[in-house]
Amino acid sequence: MKQRRLSVVPWSIAAIVVVALASQIGFAIMQPRPQARPEELPAPPPPLVFRAMSLGDPIALAQASTLWLQAFDNQPGISIPFLDLDYGKVEAWLQRILQLDPRGQYPLMMASQLYAQVPDERKQRLMLELVHREFLADPNRRWPWMAHATIMAKHRLNDLPLALSYAQALATHATGVDVPHWARQMEIFLHEDMGEYETARILLGGLLNSGAVQDEHEMHFLIERLNALKDAEKSSRASGK
Repeated sequence: MKQRRLSVVPWSIAAIVVVALASQIGFAIMQPRPQARPEELPAPPPPLVFRAMSLGDPIALAQASTLWLQAFDNQPGISIPFLDLDYGKVEAWLQRILQLDPRGQYPLMMASQLYAQVPDERKQRLMLELVHREFLADPNRRWPWMAHATIMAKHRLNDLPLALSYAQALATHATGVDVPHWARQMEIFLHEDMGEYETARILLGGLLNSGAVQDEHEMHFLIERLNALKDAEKSSRASGK
């Protein structure tokens, strides 16, 4: 087929083509740059559905779900602060994972040391209360996260009554031989922090008389604390407090 030279094309047609091409280029330049949009955290499947999804291997699904949840803040082209996540759904996912693998510790570690670190008191309390509830289901294995929640309540939330309630839960329920004495002693020192010297002295005296503490150095330390509590109690009474 014989090709026609460009010069034989009418100038009006050529002008239209040039204008159309320029308009298309200009339109493309004026478009905003594509932005990554964060994906909302979905709610977890119902318990029965979630267990059925495990295909007989709930621990594997629990571990995979844990890794997926932990990495959810890093999405293609965008990083979502934990603060922006829906903590009701975060809580639900952590509970579902623990239901699949009750012996797993990682969900409570995430709750107490990851999600509870955000600068939002309501969300912090939500995660600490989750730790408290789940601790009661298996206190002798989950005590480390309850101890951490106690410290968080005291130092991050500045809520001594809440910290004391958590410490009392530790002393009452975490009674296994593998639970260290310092975890059960947190209640005593929180009473001291709250100025309740008599209560702290009675609890510490009971601990020493129980014979539960065998380590010589720990015994020496606790006796010193007991004497300090007695002095603080005397000073408090002398000042009329």
